[in-house]
Amino acid sequence: MRAIQITSLDGPEAVELVEIESPARAEDQVLIDVKAAGVAFPELLQSRGLYQLKPPLPFVPGAEIAGVVVEAPVDSGFAPGDRVAALPMLGGFAEQVVADVDLTFPLPDDVTFAEGASFIFNYGTAYFGLVNRGALAPGERVLVHGASGGIGTASIQVAKAFGAGRVIAVTSTDEKGEIAIAAGADEYVLSEGFKDAVKALGGVDIVVDPVGNAPEGDRFTDSLRCLNDDGRILIIGFTAGAIPKIAANRLLLNNLSAVGVGWGAYAMKRPGLIKQQWEAMAEHLASGALRPVVGQTFSLERASEALLTLDRAQATGKLVLEV
Repeated sequence: MRAIQITSLDGPEAVELVEIESPARAEDQVLIDVKAAGVAFPELLQSRGLYQLKPPLPFVPGAEIAGVVVEAPVDSGFAPGDRVAALPMLGGFAEQVVADVDLTFPLPDDVTFAEGASFIFNYGTAYFGLVNRGALAPGERVLVHGASGGIGTASIQVAKAFGAGRVIAVTSTDEKGEIAIAAGADEYVLSEGFKDAVKALGGVDIVVDPVGNAPEGDRFTDSLRCLNDDGRILIIGFTAGAIPKIAANRLLLNNLSAVGVGWGAYAMKRPGLIKQQWEAMAEHLASGALRPVVGQTFSLERASEALLTLDRAQATGKLVLEV
């Protein structure tokens, strides 16, 4: 089968399209024909050896896919021909992959494979952050940074589906702001000067921050200044490149909380958690309230280009490889 391999840790340009054997299925696994694979920061980091999961070289990246079941255990609830989304964790950038039964989920017929390959990681992270860690209450106001990206658009939709009263998006351009509006945001403000704009709108109760600080600014402190009493800032990542430092007095002043949202490793250590989250979101996926915003799609042989697009911060929505 065709697959993308990381054979050296020299970055996205060094990934290779190769021919390898199809994976063997263990008793508790599902063999899947991959139709689409999500492209995310873990794969970008893996191409440079910077991710916490460091498989021996060479290896096939790709943690999130959607496709069609080829083989499944008899009592798994899956049968050949079923449409599924799954988390193989590795191996997804290929024509076939295996995934554990409890990390394989039925994909509604009206959800495309590209959308299915864009759902579990981003929406699982958003749900874990807003509902589990952030304790989103009905009617609360939510501010979302990086709102045109995969995590951002997922956070907008999860916030609305689970009771937020108003969702304000922060984007770098008007074009990206319109993407956030299409995803369900009530309004957007531009990142330059966002603090004053958000405070003029009455502030917020929760800030979703997958961005961190750019080297030349302090977006994080400005986010804290946007929070009303008892507000929470959800720390999801640092795509802008700089890790913020927290001035503790900022938390003290208005009884604020800075909350870490480390979903992936946490969920993998707790069997059944991802399934619980899928079930909590499934009705909203089926209704269309949660529907991934797919950005650019690439053929399998263009995986390097997809990773470079992510690396250059040129992505909107979720990037997907179509197999």
